[in-house]
Amino acid sequence: MFANYHTHTQRCGHAIGEDREYIEQAVKNGFEILGFSDHCPWVFPDDYVSDMRMSPQMVDDYFQSLTDLKKEYQNDIKIYIGFESEYIPELVEAQDKFLADYPVDYMILGQHFMENEIYRGYTGIPSESEERLVKYVDSIIEGMESGRYKYVAHPDLLYFTGEDEIYEKHFTRLCEYLKNKNIPVEINALGVHDKRHYTSEKFLKIAEKVGNKAIIGIDAHYPYALSDNENIEKCQKMARKFNLEIVKSIDI
Repeated sequence: MFANYHTHTQRCGHAIGEDREYIEQAVKNGFEILGFSDHCPWVFPDDYVSDMRMSPQMVDDYFQSLTDLKKEYQNDIKIYIGFESEYIPELVEAQDKFLADYPVDYMILGQHFMENEIYRGYTGIPSESEERLVKYVDSIIEGMESGRYKYVAHPDLLYFTGEDEIYEKHFTRLCEYLKNKNIPVEINALGVHDKRHYTSEKFLKIAEKVGNKAIIGIDAHYPYALSDNENIEKCQKMARKFNLEIVKSIDI
């Protein structure tokens, strides 16, 4: 691989390893670009503390650490500092205000929740609800229309267990939107490695029919993921199987 834009850090509470270790594994494996996109904090009301994203108090350290490492490794690899975030309209203004003075290079959209996380409703929980699937696709399209995000992380994260015809109808709508905007669909290496419901061949069949391009997102939650070439090759084989051109890099 040439580049990865989907890299987490231990600050999110469910990843391990030091920042430097991720960079060293990427350099070891010949990456030329490494983008950090840890789970972006929200400014929650009522002092709610998330268990799956960095807190606002960690952001200074996130940028200081990665900025220092970016300089240290400037002759070895290009490093970008960004976030993976949901698109939740009622929280966006406060998030923008909080991040305004930080040098954020980019964001990717990971729609783990479609409303304030306080109310839970994780999108990866199995559901037969067509209404929920429609809302998921609509929220991604609305988020991408905002211009905030470079691409969609694990676009088939919504775990729909209803009828195949319904699944195909709405994920076709998402794939067609992404194709029209020249946004690749992500083949998520963490999901492939852990045999999760994403990235699924069912989804990639739709992407093949629509004619999407693909990008491999390591979704690294531990440093070795960036040098796990066996799993990276599995993702590449999935792209080839469904005739999806792999996008090597994105403009930042």
